[in-house]
Amino acid sequence: MAKAATGVTGVLLRGGRVVDPRAGRDGRFDIRIEDGKVAAVGTDLPAGGARVVQVPPDFVITPGLIDMHVHLREPGQEHKETIATGTWSAVVGGFTAVACMPNTDPVNDSASVTRFILTRAAEANFARVYPIGAVSLESRGEQMTEMGDLRAAGCVAFTDDGKPVATALLMRRALEYSNMFDMPIIEHCEDPSLKGDGVAHEGAVAAMLGLRGIPGAAESIMAERDISLAELTGGRVHIAHMSARQTLRAVRDGKRRGVRVTCEVAPHHFTLTDEALTRGAGYDTNLKMNPPLREEADRLAMIEGLRDGTIDVISTDHAPHHADDKALEFDRAPFGIVGLETCVPLCLDRLVHGGVVSLSRLVELLSAAPAALLRIPGGTIAVGEPADLTVLAPDALVTIQTNSLVSKSKNSPFDGWTLKGATAATIVGGRVLYTNPAVPGADTLAEAN
Repeated sequence: MAKAATGVTGVLLRGGRVVDPRAGRDGRFDIRIEDGKVAAVGTDLPAGGARVVQVPPDFVITPGLIDMHVHLREPGQEHKETIATGTWSAVVGGFTAVACMPNTDPVNDSASVTRFILTRAAEANFARVYPIGAVSLESRGEQMTEMGDLRAAGCVAFTDDGKPVATALLMRRALEYSNMFDMPIIEHCEDPSLKGDGVAHEGAVAAMLGLRGIPGAAESIMAERDISLAELTGGRVHIAHMSARQTLRAVRDGKRRGVRVTCEVAPHHFTLTDEALTRGAGYDTNLKMNPPLREEADRLAMIEGLRDGTIDVISTDHAPHHADDKALEFDRAPFGIVGLETCVPLCLDRLVHGGVVSLSRLVELLSAAPAALLRIPGGTIAVGEPADLTVLAPDALVTIQTNSLVSKSKNSPFDGWTLKGATAATIVGGRVLYTNPAVPGADTLAEAN
């Protein structure tokens, strides 16, 4: 937003409610943006030569939301998603930045793949992209990657997501090495021998439907292993897409002991249970994800973890799949659902309006905490930093229509859900990339361009 020939210099977002827990702000503030960066935050800021945009009074401006667990599929699986379509889906969902998992084809286990991802992200120029590198070559669990090279190329964490780090020894070495850079190992917690060929949560619903089960202990046993190894090494372990109450207990106990353990939960694990598998004709493959939807006691444990602060981050685990893949029998269909465009409504409706967390706590979960955990810019609205902002309409009613999702894939279980709360606009580097046509007044924010 450089000075134009008209004499206009920058933009002043006037009088919006700003919720920024890291800065201790929750009130009416002005935000001045110049050259794509935050130039000032305060009350009654002078307009000077800036274009003034009056923020609708029912909108909330937050630091840009960050999703630290996204599958962009490129390279190698572009029929499911590309970096361009995935980062546009992120922007439409209110996310200004995403961290992408390495289980692409080829796996992001080398600096050349990392650089390819960053090049594609720069060409798309939508949400910011932070690659996550593999722990082991080809994620085979045998030989550790060159973590120093991956870090130098731009990786912000390491994981073999899609599968756990194969052995305790490899996990120990990974924690020791990554600790040299103060970077986390993100762990897909799953004991392969207990998971077996399971496709749904082990319980009454799976038994009734004749589906092979995955017990919650398959997740928690691996979490216990890795928390113990983090305690041994002093490294940082982050438990991805937590779903089981036993895992929450393990994380809580680890934190009490001072272990450097953090965790995340996805919206589907605090909104749905395995009972959803019985709805309609049953066996809806858009309800198949790994870890699976679990029982009500597990869902309630995730809610409690969000409420009491044990859970650090909400991530979507956005996992796009082509419709033909999801059209297979339940046993054969791939795990995973899309989540970038449904996360904000689900969180506002079920958590904020549901009285589970405050709006400030939600911003911590979706922005400040992932930024701090990955040591990346963002998470607060600070002078001199890129103007990455999310504008929320907490009281807007929206109906999710999967055929209208901009993601290349539409595999979501939330089709037809009407929810209270939406993204009104997404601003990246001072550019208003998206205003929501379904939210009255959102188009006024386009005047900031």
